[in-house]
Amino acid sequence: MTKNEALRAYFLDHAQQMTDEWYETLEENDPASIYAVRTPEVAEKLKEQNNQFHPFFTQIFILDEEKWKETFQEWASDISSDENHLTTPSHYVIREFMRVRMQYITYLKKFIQEYEGEITQQEINNWNELIIRGFDNAILQFVEGANKNSKELLKAKEDIIQQLSAPVIALDDKRALLPLIGEIDSERAGVILENTLNQCSKLGIGQLYIDLSGVATIDTLVAHQISNLIQSLQLLGIKPTISGMRPEIAQTAIQLGIAFDDVSIKSSLANAMGHK
Repeated sequence: MTKNEALRAYFLDHAQQMTDEWYETLEENDPASIYAVRTPEVAEKLKEQNNQFHPFFTQIFILDEEKWKETFQEWASDISSDENHLTTPSHYVIREFMRVRMQYITYLKKFIQEYEGEITQQEINNWNELIIRGFDNAILQFVEGANKNSKELLKAKEDIIQQLSAPVIALDDKRALLPLIGEIDSERAGVILENTLNQCSKLGIGQLYIDLSGVATIDTLVAHQISNLIQSLQLLGIKPTISGMRPEIAQTAIQLGIAFDDVSIKSSLANAMGHK
């Protein structure tokens, strides 16, 4: 067994002890941090994640660094995609990486003491540098992964919000309702156009009720987008029916020269749904 292999074996032999010491010395009061949670389930999960770190990290002593980075990515990916770590401010996670790094420095000193006289200063320097570089890379891999996953999570939430902002509600096999509520700006209008056409196509409907009773005002761009939506629906063979149009919106449409030709317009949703 080489000295590097012996060092890795030493860390693995003490892995559980290191994990227990790490968890017992956690000091966290911020409820936004996963490390502040003290329930048995969370404690067990944190210990498991920490304990799994050691077999991956200690391979840095027996692999070339590029190969080690590829291998370590498996653990880093799991942690950076873990919801509890994603919702914990990153500086708390980095702080724990730094505390574990200090553990490695401490246990390296203990290993050296056990083999006093058999280890050169150059070997000690090399191991210290490996640990420092390894943790620097571990932190980098986590931050990069967490940033990527956070963006994907945010995008998924935005998609849900966008869908909720333009919900096409199926009434039966051929009819659906698009209730528009609140302020509609140009960005939301674009989302409504795209989302509505996609959902209508997916549902295979033939008639869509567009209820505007919850919309107080619209600007020029939004009025054109609604007009585009109606024309697009007609091109898809879907019959649009507008209900609840307020006087202010009607005036805006007239001023802009937007005509709702061949479109059924009703004063209320109840009247519209009675008209097939």
